[in-house]
Amino acid sequence: MVGRPSAFPPGRSPGPGHDHVRFEGICRTKICDKPGPARQANVSPVSPFRGSAEPTQQWQHFRFECTDQVATVTLDRPDKLNALTFEAYADLRDLLAQLPQRGDVRALVLRGAGRAFCSGGDVNEIIGATLRMGQDELLAFTRMTGEVIRGMRECPIPIVAALQGMAAGAGAVIALAADFRVATPAARFAFLFTKVGLSGGDMGAAYLLPRLVGLGRATQLLMLGDTIDAAHAERIGLISELVGADELDQAVGRLARRLADGPAQAYAQTKALLTREQDMSLSAALELEAVTQALLMTGRDYAEFHAAFTAGREPHWQGR
Repeated sequence: MVGRPSAFPPGRSPGPGHDHVRFEGICRTKICDKPGPARQANVSPVSPFRGSAEPTQQWQHFRFECTDQVATVTLDRPDKLNALTFEAYADLRDLLAQLPQRGDVRALVLRGAGRAFCSGGDVNEIIGATLRMGQDELLAFTRMTGEVIRGMRECPIPIVAALQGMAAGAGAVIALAADFRVATPAARFAFLFTKVGLSGGDMGAAYLLPRLVGLGRATQLLMLGDTIDAAHAERIGLISELVGADELDQAVGRLARRLADGPAQAYAQTKALLTREQDMSLSAALELEAVTQALLMTGRDYAEFHAAFTAGREPHWQGR
């Protein structure tokens, strides 16, 4: 192929079975020996392909845990209300790129330690530092923050934000970008960007928020930067589920478990359609949905539903 170097020395060609071996090397899926649903437990519902690099095992700028296919990211700077640093943004960006390829995650929970979800960028470590940066560094930083939000929306894994307190600035946008926001009455939202002299349209807020709460309410929240409480947020559709303070962990766990146990491909494609169709004509959206449904109708989960319905049992989703 022109412009693409050969993987073999001059005069040599791949021997019999080489393509199979090479393919097996790329497709290093983690499949357990047991048949049935358990066999699929560690296979990514997104892609079976693996590169040479292994997933990051230790994240330095937040706590990461994965149990029974539910991953949890905990922003863990409670003394700073879980304010973000440059490194925390970079770790979130990289984690979101890796999750679909890990093979052991079907749902992601984002939460904050202590009394806040996330207070946004650290005033001293980020705002102070940006005052000394040149334009190229500033653009690299603002693009990185946007990559976190793009990663959240393009990640095929459902994301749940657990909100027990303040979500401000970047923290509010991260909560906004989640697929579900489960909150207690102590939750607060504040899109503070104009209050520090910047545009209220930061990290995709001016794209996402009007689509969730409408243009009028989004204009109020982004232009004025005022804090709203949980009752207000639920009323305008910013909160998916409002629960008691002592019910948050149970409610988040229940939702995450449902997502992890459900039809992963169906959830992934639903999320993709919800994101992509916002900028499509009706005709284009209908065609995309038709193609998506036709593809999913060839999947194992679709056949499993029919088998389960016929047998009068619950389906055993495989994410295929």
